[in-house]
Amino acid sequence: MKQTALYTGSFDPITNGHLDVVRRACRIFDKLIIAIGVHPSKQPLLDVEERKKLLEATCSPVAKETGTELVIVTFNDLATSAAARHSATTIVRGLRDGTDLDYEFQMAAMNEVMAPDIQTIFFPSSPGVRPITATLVRQIATMGGDVTPFVPKAVAQSLAKKYQKG
Repeated sequence: MKQTALYTGSFDPITNGHLDVVRRACRIFDKLIIAIGVHPSKQPLLDVEERKKLLEATCSPVAKETGTELVIVTFNDLATSAAARHSATTIVRGLRDGTDLDYEFQMAAMNEVMAPDIQTIFFPSSPGVRPITATLVRQIATMGGDVTPFVPKAVAQSLAKKYQKG
């Protein structure tokens, strides 16, 4: 039986931490659906089409290397609803630290009540990506800083174009 996982997030922007989770998930699952959360009340740094393109550019080589089918979608409802819609039996999440652990455990417990057939798997972050957050990357980028240590090359190039001075 084909094992399908759903990885949700805003991916605004995609970080090396996100890519770390994708690498780990691709080693386990036959199909990985990356689901970009779209919320009308939030003002993203990158529009959803650009995030889709960047996810495709950065994650496709990882999926291809492991033979994992990769699908990139958007959703604007519950993660459990998106998982069910795409026949995913697992939601994957990354954990950087204890703060993430507390929040993600709460979310996993709520998801399990709403959708008992959908499991959550947590991947601890690799040490090199543990401090990276999309929020900090956005702050660095909007202030003209160098984000290359924190994001894939295509993302760094996209952000540099968006925020180049002069």
